[in-house]
Amino acid sequence: MGKVISNLAASVDGFITGRDPAPGRGLGDGGVLHDWYFKGDTPSRVLEGLKLSEPSLSFVERFASRTGATVAGRNTYDDSNGWGGGRPHPTAPLFVVSRGPKPSGAAPAQTFLPSLQEALDAAQSVAGDLHVNLMGGGVLTAALDAGLVDEFIVHQVPVLLGAGRRHFRELSAHVQLSLVEVVPAPGVTHLHYRVER
Repeated sequence: MGKVISNLAASVDGFITGRDPAPGRGLGDGGVLHDWYFKGDTPSRVLEGLKLSEPSLSFVERFASRTGATVAGRNTYDDSNGWGGGRPHPTAPLFVVSRGPKPSGAAPAQTFLPSLQEALDAAQSVAGDLHVNLMGGGVLTAALDAGLVDEFIVHQVPVLLGAGRRHFRELSAHVQLSLVEVVPAPGVTHLHYRVER
């Protein structure tokens, strides 16, 4: 079975969006968090549309090529406009944790399940030996609280946003981490952590 990981861009003060995220404005006023995805010299061979610096390209593609499924929270899904009926990764099916009804515009590659555990179980059954990628601060925090996260990556952008959606919500206890890797790149520093159990 593959690992359960998270892979999110965040400001130095710990926000994964700016102020007022909403459908069609997934990052609120925090669009700068994703600038580094498009300001490099090299197009990604794995994630279409991205143009990355060489250090970012090597780091990002290593994880993207090992992604077998994605689990996202409903806020992330709604704020991303359901990825236009697609999914955040070009080949990995999307599982959305949602107690609400499945939207009428949901695509066949988008599955809605009422609990994080059900979404993770379904994602892992599809992913096999590949990783399950978690998207959204609420999903990541709940998975950390349940002891279900193996590793996470913070693409730390050198900006203080001051407000927005937090990367981590309140945890029920400390989570011990080990720093596996640090990759500095133009406009971002990639921080790779292992969760200690």
